[in-house]
Amino acid sequence: MPLVEAARWIVAGLLASVLAVACVTDIKQRIIPNWTVAAVIALYVPWVFVGQDVSVLLSLAAAAIALLATVPFCAFGLLGPGDSKLFTAVALFAGLGKLVELSLTTAMAGGILALVMILSHPTRALVMLNMRGRANFGQNVPYGVAIVSGALMVVFGGLFGIAHN
Repeated sequence: MPLVEAARWIVAGLLASVLAVACVTDIKQRIIPNWTVAAVIALYVPWVFVGQDVSVLLSLAAAAIALLATVPFCAFGLLGPGDSKLFTAVALFAGLGKLVELSLTTAMAGGILALVMILSHPTRALVMLNMRGRANFGQNVPYGVAIVSGALMVVFGGLFGIAHN
């Protein structure tokens, strides 16, 4: 295994580890720690040198688009600020060429997660429907899990050569 490829897998493994912490924290506490977002951004620096077809300019453009796209969701309470920051950070790894793939895989994972949560609490879901969504049971979807799922599919899909071009 060439040195660059080994370094690529090391950075990807560290990224997966940091994202796992963000995921677990989001599940348990419904918060994504800022240090995990900062660590994802920091891991992008070595990724620039070892990643495949990385363009810093296109990655920054993807992050800017991700930020602009997620801020309105935060403003309307559909996403937490940690979710917005995490999605923006992982958009660096996706780059502009895979931003749509990241968005779609994240949205699909979020939909599946929401469906699982609804099916695991059917009575709560019926109450929410009857109250037309005005009830707050403090059990929102930990969307960081969906973001992590999408990020891992895009990053590791590319490493395994199964990503779409």
